[in-house]
Amino acid sequence: MSSTDLLLTFNTGSSTVKIGIFAIDGAEARRIGRGVIDFRAEPLSLGLTKGPQTFEMPLNAEVTEDLHGVIDETFALLADHFDMTAARAAGHRIVHGGDRFIRAIALDAAAIDAIDALTPLAPLHQPQALRFIRALKHLKPHLAQTASFDTAFHATQDDLVRRFAIPRTLHDEGIKRYGFHGLSYKFIAGELRRKAPRAAKVVVAHLGSGASLCALDDGVSRDCSMGFSTLDGIPMATRPGWLDPGVILHLAGQRKQSFEEIEDLLYHRSGLLGVSGISADTRELLKDGRPQSRQAIDLFTLRIAGEIGRMAATLNGLDAIIFTAGIGEHQPEIRAGVARRLSWLGLAIDEKANAANDFTISTRESRIGAHVVATDEEQIIAEEALSILRDG
Repeated sequence: MSSTDLLLTFNTGSSTVKIGIFAIDGAEARRIGRGVIDFRAEPLSLGLTKGPQTFEMPLNAEVTEDLHGVIDETFALLADHFDMTAARAAGHRIVHGGDRFIRAIALDAAAIDAIDALTPLAPLHQPQALRFIRALKHLKPHLAQTASFDTAFHATQDDLVRRFAIPRTLHDEGIKRYGFHGLSYKFIAGELRRKAPRAAKVVVAHLGSGASLCALDDGVSRDCSMGFSTLDGIPMATRPGWLDPGVILHLAGQRKQSFEEIEDLLYHRSGLLGVSGISADTRELLKDGRPQSRQAIDLFTLRIAGEIGRMAATLNGLDAIIFTAGIGEHQPEIRAGVARRLSWLGLAIDEKANAANDFTISTRESRIGAHVVATDEEQIIAEEALSILRDG
């Protein structure tokens, strides 16, 4: 491969896709651009960042189920800024790999079908990723494609941690805790090896519209707040987190709600939005003076702090807490709210460092460290894709 070869990454969410553009420099994948398409926006556009420059370019193609028009136009717009003929591969983030996919893979027809079979376990995210994979396969058949799995990083967890207290036959069929946001946690584990090598027992709080926590022991996943699905764990923007299964039985039985109604409630109308009745965005809730907004924030920080305490038990100790992702990296008020609830652990926050989003936000006297680390899922996707290209 020449130094001009490019590698693309596609990080698909339920309604957005983040596109990474990387130059292949020998064994390194170096980011040279990033794009984002928000399918909720009208009119549709491609937001592009290239160095210090930013561009907002309209997408005129109709959004169809196969996405052929949108992707074809996106490649044409990218070609105005990058040599797209040098693109050698596309790496994709796949939320759920089940027990089958515990490492990144090259994508062929059989692998795509196997990923599709896991769609019931991640109904919001899996179909979107598959749409991009299939569209690229159709439009760019000679472009190599790879898949990186959010669940793969958590395959190191002990069987005891992954079990629910249900009949063993159901566990053996795959009803167990998988954990998610693994690409983010893998990146953070690498950053900690460089920036805080003495912090062995760490809880990472990936706080965005989707949110979870992960217990790391020397960079290895030992526990995660998300379990069988992305609904589990702490409250999120529109998802409830932990929920007594009796609530589902009540909704289906006593209230006669349909599967579709319950699914919509759990994925789109709960979490911060449900508690506040105002917004799913912590920034808006922090600005809003009404009691229900404050309660949503307080519930969020309470559950995060409680989960950190639980994970300290899994790790049998705690050296540091890491805040990452959109909320974790940029919202000091949320970090401070979590820290106040963990003062019993000896955590003390430096208000000035916290307000500045510094790497270390704990005081020198704090018994455990607290750090802010920016995550980069696309970098991990690119590195895993490049590794597969080299080995292949």
